[in-house]
Amino acid sequence: MTRAAPPEELRILSPTAILGYGFPEASFATGLARDPHVIAVDAGSSDPGPYYLGAGEPFTDRAAVTRDLRLMLRAGRARRIPVIVGSAGGCGARPHLDITVAIVREIAAEEGLSFRLAVIAADIDRDALLAAQARGALVPLPPGPEATADDVRASTHLVAQMGAEPLVAALAAGADVIVAGRAYDPAVFAALPLAHGFDAGLAVHLGKILECAAIAAVPGSGGDCMLGTLRRDHFLVEPLAPERRCTVVSVAAHTLYEKSDPYRLPGPGGVLDLTATTFAQEDERTVRVAGSRMLTRPYTLKIEGAAPVGFRTVSIAGVRDPSFIAQVDTILDAARARVAANFAGTLAPESWQLLFRLYGRDGVMGTSEPLRTIATPHELGLIVEAVADTQAIADTIVSFARATLLHLGYPGRIATAGNLAFPYSPSDFHAGAVYRFSVYHLLTGIDDPCALFPITLEEVGARTVALARREQP
Repeated sequence: MTRAAPPEELRILSPTAILGYGFPEASFATGLARDPHVIAVDAGSSDPGPYYLGAGEPFTDRAAVTRDLRLMLRAGRARRIPVIVGSAGGCGARPHLDITVAIVREIAAEEGLSFRLAVIAADIDRDALLAAQARGALVPLPPGPEATADDVRASTHLVAQMGAEPLVAALAAGADVIVAGRAYDPAVFAALPLAHGFDAGLAVHLGKILECAAIAAVPGSGGDCMLGTLRRDHFLVEPLAPERRCTVVSVAAHTLYEKSDPYRLPGPGGVLDLTATTFAQEDERTVRVAGSRMLTRPYTLKIEGAAPVGFRTVSIAGVRDPSFIAQVDTILDAARARVAANFAGTLAPESWQLLFRLYGRDGVMGTSEPLRTIATPHELGLIVEAVADTQAIADTIVSFARATLLHLGYPGRIATAGNLAFPYSPSDFHAGAVYRFSVYHLLTGIDDPCALFPITLEEVGARTVALARREQP
């Protein structure tokens, strides 16, 4: 039997920047009309912070994820092309993976779909990671600190960011649908090209652009579709909504996205080298990219873990008195001192933190804000925040700090009715559990890129029923 020649072109449809962010059905239909070879989507990010990993909760809405997945699965099965999801549930730990797989099964049952499902877990064993930390194989990602055994033990969930290799293995096993735990963002887009022997540099660079869907277009959108066409010596990217277009500037600018080095992007097993990359306008809406290459290096995996810190309560207020604004730092210092003095005999100092954020001056960048002293704003937004060992302590600290600031005297104060304006009643809100990134390090000494990522295969839907019937005596 003659083996089929590898394709000279692969078309990859990226519906949305993150599963659950949505996409127009018209754009998706335009992409399907281009006869894609795979539908792939990145479902996660560490951008929303450590809470979702620590709590095991998704940061996208279940109904929104179901809507996106339904369209993708129906289209994939109708065309007999793979559907690949990476970083399932947002963070890719076991709870997130289970939620996404449950949605896939529900859709299959409701739509009468059948397929071979591959589920790839990304959770890393705590004892194995402790052993790696002890032998110095868990190294910092600059400028982060050294890993400690206490940080590993404190983490509620620990995941390794898989490369494309486990996804390639799942495709080789005949998977029609792949739901993967935490994954390197470009991996879900590069997997099928790598399985067909396409250049790794071009495949990963294309994946880097497609993982954010139409954000690389003008006007950009994380909730619209992008098509990537990969050939042996270049690739093309184009948005699928007629009002958008890719330009050399928009695609090149997006290539710099989330990078500390404009020419080199490290990932599992290699560094994407862009020193010889070229960008050219193929037509009015399409950009051609060539010259990207992959430099091999010892295989490493990024490890992410989140540990609980305490509980948070917040209060939001506005300030408009120019005298208050002019001396706001002195006033906040006085409130801090008053809270500390009031609870000095009843609450341990290490059991709570009081934080203030000033929007309109430096609420976004804090002490890094370069414009904080250029002009005096006419109003400020003030967030009073407490993080404490218990929700009750956090409530107490915010309540007392808020009341203190409301009636605190200061030079130039005229009215005594209250210093703050509150947009809500009640004014204080429980924000619940607080987590920190306890592990954000590289695991070195990886000999087998697939060893930490077990693949489970199952027949879903009508194929499951048919198999069960065949097994009956």
